Amino acid sequence: MTNRDLDRSLEAILMVVEEPVSEVVLAQITEYPTETVAEALKRLQSEYESEDRGFVLKQISGGWRFYSHPNLSPLVEKFVLDGQQAKLTQAALETLAVIAYRQPISRARVSAIRGVNVEAVMKTLVTRGLVEECGIEHETGAILYRTTSYFLERIGLNRVEDLPALAPFLPNIDGLDEVIASLTE
Repeated sequence: MTNRDLDRSLEAILMVVEEPVSEVVLAQITEYPTETVAEALKRLQSEYESEDRGFVLKQISGGWRFYSHPNLSPLVEKFVLDGQQAKLTQAALETLAVIAYRQPISRARVSAIRGVNVEAVMKTLVTRGLVEECGIEHETGAILYRTTSYFLERIGLNRVEDLPALAPFLPNIDGLDEVIASLTE
């Protein structure tokens, strides 16, 4: 592996880490001596600074990680706060409500309750961190889903049990108990 290969390897690894990674760990992964990795990181750090990039390579908490450039923090903050909070569609909100009130629940059961295929909506909810897999239904082998702690955080609740009761929002229908029972079987 050449120095350029090492640089590219370090960049690829550091691009995906969530926490700073030590030189020792990077050396183990790249199979280079720790000193060589340390030199490469310092060289890359210097290169990025001199090129005035939109990111910086920092050594923090005993490890290395990419960060957005401090001068661009207002722009990054705007993106994180505004750009990432696209509203959920009506279909996604309905699907999320079914999962929240009937969890753990399979995708097929959600589809049956909503009367439409919810595969794409479920993927969106999982991607956004609002829903997660939580097990397997023993009878059918279907994957079960539940809401996440992030979902609770976003709606301002501590527990799923704190969701408001559905009864006040349902129409007054004769036989409603049978309908609800059929959906929860």
